[in-house]
Amino acid sequence: MEMASLWSVGLTAALGFIAWWAKGQQDELARLRTLLNRTREEMAKEYVTKSDSNQVLTQIMSKFDRLEEKIDRLMEK
Repeated sequence: MEMASLWSVGLTAALGFIAWWAKGQQDELARLRTLLNRTREEMAKEYVTKSDSNQVLTQIMSKFDRLEEKIDRLMEK
């Protein structure tokens, strides 16, 4: 084989390897994106937001306040 053919075969092999590696990286990145999106969805199911937590806490505190008032009225009698 002459030098040009060897050079052509070498470049073809190198470019093929680089393309194969890049495709693998792209597939892995797509897989990680999918996993990240699933994780975000699962986190939303498991945890509450701060505003929701504050709202529930306010409701609980108002109920405790009402109970405290009732207990105070009973103690006055």
